[in-house]
Amino acid sequence: MVPGGPEDGEEFPVILLFEDESSLARKRVCPIADGPVHWDCMTRIAICCKPQKEELNRLLPELVGWLREHGFEPLLDEEGGKYTSTAQVMNRSELPACSPGLVIVLGGDGTLLSVARIFAATGTPILSVNLGYLGFLTEVRLAELYSTLEGWCKSCYEVDERWMLHAELWRDGVEQSSYEALNDVVVSKGDIARMGEFAVELDGKRVAGFRADGVIVSTPTGSTAYTLAANGPILTPDVDAMVVTPICPHLLTLRPIVVRGDSSLTVRIVGIPNTALLTVDGQLAVELRRGDEVRSHRSKHTVKLVRMSESSFFEALRSKLSWGER
Repeated sequence: MVPGGPEDGEEFPVILLFEDESSLARKRVCPIADGPVHWDCMTRIAICCKPQKEELNRLLPELVGWLREHGFEPLLDEEGGKYTSTAQVMNRSELPACSPGLVIVLGGDGTLLSVARIFAATGTPILSVNLGYLGFLTEVRLAELYSTLEGWCKSCYEVDERWMLHAELWRDGVEQSSYEALNDVVVSKGDIARMGEFAVELDGKRVAGFRADGVIVSTPTGSTAYTLAANGPILTPDVDAMVVTPICPHLLTLRPIVVRGDSSLTVRIVGIPNTALLTVDGQLAVELRRGDEVRSHRSKHTVKLVRMSESSFFEALRSKLSWGER
């Protein structure tokens, strides 16, 4: 029970609705609609912004003022600090150490991917407002920002929990580095228009060796990103699986495969024309050498996306990607 009902001393229930029995189901928390607003439920809210967005000149000072009026302390990343001097500014990577109760992302899916990796270990809920082009993950419209924040403060919202990939770069039997990805990790050839040669293993067993431009290992969330462009399948976010998609393979019979979510996948560089790259969520790039291995499995971290509407995954497919249209 949550204290603070419509009358003094009264309590109202918190209702959790689960779409399925998986651990990453969408959950809805919603008290009685006419209950009081608990503005003191948290103190700090981090705001992360997309670069070079003119609308932030007006929006950010207004948002900072609104948050302060309702008892919150706004924290801006360095991009946000370019548009207002009315709040504390710090490097985006330092924001998790301040333990904000909520992260507001003002941008597109790319900004959200960056923020998700930075806050992965904290479990901080992320409210994403679409200022980008597609906005497949950032579903809140700018016009709905303040009504959405009010819903959050009334504890009437959904948590859409997405699992991540953990990828490790191994060279000569030694782990060099590791990464977290919400969408995908990609092993690909460099900038010369010649194919590389790759080998894929699943749980230590050989799957295939082939020549191609690269290999994508994707989460269900990432199945609507690069994997989709490479003719991979679409997975609903709650599916416990990963997708392995070859990029432009030089074989007519090679197709994407779907494997269990608890699998361990290894992509090894067998041959490259000049350079090869490991790319994480299309944003981080690391140069690879022949013989390098990229080992991927499900991360222990998840991303918690705050949703206010009950719009379905397929509604997003139809409206954003024109799925199923004739």
